[in-house]
Amino acid sequence: MTQVINLRRMRKQAARAKARQAGTEQAARFGQTRVERVQEAARAERATQHLDGHRVERPRDETLDD
Repeated sequence: MTQVINLRRMRKQAARAKARQAGTEQAARFGQTRVERVQEAARAERATQHLDGHRVERPRDETLDD
C-alpha cells in the first residue's frame, strides 16, 4: 500500500527549503567583510578594464548619417 502524503505539509517544507536557499545565497552575497568587498570590486574593475582594452573600435560609416 502507498503512503499517504499531506500536501499542505509538503508545500510548507518546500517553502522552507526555498527560503533557506535564498537565505544562504544572501549570506554569501552580503556576508562579506569590508576587505573582501574591496577586493571583489577591484577584481571586477580589473576584469572590466581588461575587456575594454581588447575592444576593437570600428570607424563609423559616414554614408549612414543622413
